[in-house]
Amino acid sequence: MIYVDTSVLVAYYCPEPLSERAERALVHESERAVSPLVEVELASALARKVRAREIRRADAHRVLTLYQSHLQQDLYLRLPIEAAHFAQAREWLANFTVALRSLDALHAAVAGLQGCPLLTADTALAKACAGLGVTVRLVA
Repeated sequence: MIYVDTSVLVAYYCPEPLSERAERALVHESERAVSPLVEVELASALARKVRAREIRRADAHRVLTLYQSHLQQDLYLRLPIEAAHFAQAREWLANFTVALRSLDALHAAVAGLQGCPLLTADTALAKACAGLGVTVRLVA
């Protein structure tokens, strides 16, 4: 199983330079996991693209509908975010040694505590994960 972060899903569902690589990475994996955080960040990324006029509102709705249908088809396993994930993220951030944003720390904690690699297109997150001992696969 691999934990898929939002950067990969945005590239997969929206035309971007990394879209082909994101698709290859996702198709290659038989078990893909996401968390509720991914769902919130996907909606946020789409809203940002609509505001920036990179995509139309109707296309953003289409992406969200498609993603929801993929969830219902069990193409992604939904992993809950629990107190242990928040505790792990807080511990990493409180060490003041890794350049990690709070929500990225949660992604890393979910993957790390689940014991699965994190699939990301975010180079800063990949670098931070490597420093934390979280296995990471970078789509680049």
